[in-house]
Amino acid sequence: MRKKVIAGNWKMNMLPNEAIEYIQTFEPMVKNSKAEVILCVPYTDLFYCIMNAQNTNIKIGAQNMHFAENGAYTGEVSGKMLKAIGVEYVIIGHSERRQYYNETDESVNKKIKSAFENDLKPIVCVGETLEQRESGETEKIITTQTKLALDGLSKEQVKNTIIAYEPIWAIGTGKTATSEDANNSIKAIRNEIKKIYGEDVSENVIIQYGGSVKSSNAKELFTTSDIDGGLVGGASLKPEEFSKIVNYDE
Repeated sequence: MRKKVIAGNWKMNMLPNEAIEYIQTFEPMVKNSKAEVILCVPYTDLFYCIMNAQNTNIKIGAQNMHFAENGAYTGEVSGKMLKAIGVEYVIIGHSERRQYYNETDESVNKKIKSAFENDLKPIVCVGETLEQRESGETEKIITTQTKLALDGLSKEQVKNTIIAYEPIWAIGTGKTATSEDANNSIKAIRNEIKKIYGEDVSENVIIQYGGSVKSSNAKELFTTSDIDGGLVGGASLKPEEFSKIVNYDE
């Protein structure tokens, strides 16, 4: 039985003092959650969040990383740097990174490999645009992105990768894929992994749904056969709302 993993992606929000206050408010609300709880926060909040989440069930992740260990990459942060301050997870290949910062399937793949080299757990995003969806290309797009992202990884590494299926047309728009559509897309991703890495890997890999997840639709999404939790954007900025998503089964 796969565990549920529910991650909040704060994006470019929250100053350190706000982050500290958030964790102090949020922690009592989720301390008995059966799901794994992750907060993916801006670089400037990472150390403060790690310190304040000590001895809690809240894990801290970054929102991006560079694939190189070090070097002349002004403004970038490496996996080695993230690991040094106690980061456990890192989002890789979010659609906003692909759209605004020219992230490619190749760079996503390099970053995943670097994450594993630094003992970080990657949360890898895949998803289709509205145009691709309307032209019937959803399955082709998301399975190709998955295959290219995982290229060259061992079976054990794939098992320890979290994949977040985020239809781009549903991110921050208030639109959500129906639970059936989201589950079918995630089944397609799981089947692609099965073809390449075998049934044992495909049945163990965690695949989340992301795209306007909120407390009112979390239970319907997370109780389907193949959705293993969520990557939550806007709703994760409000501790009470996010705690309801984390505790969807109560």
